[in-house]
Amino acid sequence: MKPSAHPILNAKDSESAQGYLTWWQLSLLGVGCTIGTGYFLGTGIGLKVTGPSMVISFLLAAWGTYMVFHLLAQMTTADPQEGSFCYYAGKACGRWARFGCGWNYWTSTVLIMGSQLTALAILSQFWFPGIPLWMFASLYSILSIGVMLLGSKGFDKVEHILAVTKTAAIVIFIILAGAALIGWIPGDGGSHPGIPGSMKDLFPYGLRGFWSSLLYAFYAYGGVEVIGLMAMQLKNKEEAPKAGQAMLLALTIIYVISIGLVILMVSHEAVSEKESPFVTALASYHLSFFPHVFNGAIIIAGFSTMTASLFAVTNLLVMLAHNGDAPQVFEKKIKSYKNLPLPSLALAALGLAASVITALFLPGTIYAYLTTAAGILQMYNWGIILFSANKLLKLTVKDKLFSLLSLLLVAAAVSGTLVEKSIRFGFIISILLLAIIAFVTWIMTRIWRRSGQEKKQSSY
Repeated sequence: MKPSAHPILNAKDSESAQGYLTWWQLSLLGVGCTIGTGYFLGTGIGLKVTGPSMVISFLLAAWGTYMVFHLLAQMTTADPQEGSFCYYAGKACGRWARFGCGWNYWTSTVLIMGSQLTALAILSQFWFPGIPLWMFASLYSILSIGVMLLGSKGFDKVEHILAVTKTAAIVIFIILAGAALIGWIPGDGGSHPGIPGSMKDLFPYGLRGFWSSLLYAFYAYGGVEVIGLMAMQLKNKEEAPKAGQAMLLALTIIYVISIGLVILMVSHEAVSEKESPFVTALASYHLSFFPHVFNGAIIIAGFSTMTASLFAVTNLLVMLAHNGDAPQVFEKKIKSYKNLPLPSLALAALGLAASVITALFLPGTIYAYLTTAAGILQMYNWGIILFSANKLLKLTVKDKLFSLLSLLLVAAAVSGTLVEKSIRFGFIISILLLAIIAFVTWIMTRIWRRSGQEKKQSSY
């Protein structure tokens, strides 16, 4: 049986899907699910605000991400639950935490979906600059919903092909960039920035720029909580930490080498969020095919992540409804058509529609705003994981210290968006959304208290 491309698919519908993955298969799935336009395009925002020190941001984010996964894997091993970090939040703090965590995850995934959709539209303008973003966004929305209508088996096939393609794109860039630096590929004779020779060169915008870049490094690793959910599919649940270590090691090597090559080849001032920094790095070489091939590969990567996000929000809402944390109407499925959860899909489609409308009115800034807001909400979830682990697990002094440092890194990634004016509005969006979730959660706690359900805690 082939593994599902997203961890929360068919969690209740297929008992045979339990315990069929080896640790290395989970690692490969993690790499495939994590790499998206947040890395291919969003990294450009980070490079623009901090310069060459973006490599250090990626290393710090890798360490912080590892600690989040490490603690989530420990909770999974001690008490395997399909609700994963949302369940553990409820176990640690009460039903309100589970409810808020679930809806925060749903909201962040919708924003990630919108971010990927906007990125796809921006990248498509590489070939058709005269066509507005909202038209491309509409087209990709329809295609993504079409993949959903294929059912889980059709989705699996499409997603596996896309995952291989986007990973191969980074490997191709590394090979071509290495060959270009060695001199095997002729260029226009321009000089390369090379290795930064001073702290000023490494941190051209000082601590402020470096601080602001942390969120985009973390965002590129987004999905670790998803892999925590997939740990339920391991044959041996105790191998979850090994799978996470291998996944993060592979991602860190790929990210650091490829970003390092970009920094060696092109000035950070030439990087723009409207074009992948990898395309910019090879723009001066006689590789007329590369921008087109790589741009196509990034579009594939973005479409893959966006469609996986659409699957995620659709099925997550079904689980929320099943557990009483969403209206029961969203639990309904069309058994006559591949068991499709139509009400849940309809709400997710509204999220796509909102992204299309936003792209219509804010074509120049929407990607940076959505990416920032999605990354911040993702950090809130990671903070919940770290907090829950400290309450539920008997951690060693070392793990307690490392978890505290990771929490400080997560806080730094979030607060860093406040010091950079160009991305600050994304922070405001995240706070507004969090306030709405908190208000609804407060109302629900009053309802649960009246009905005697406040302490209800069950698995997703």
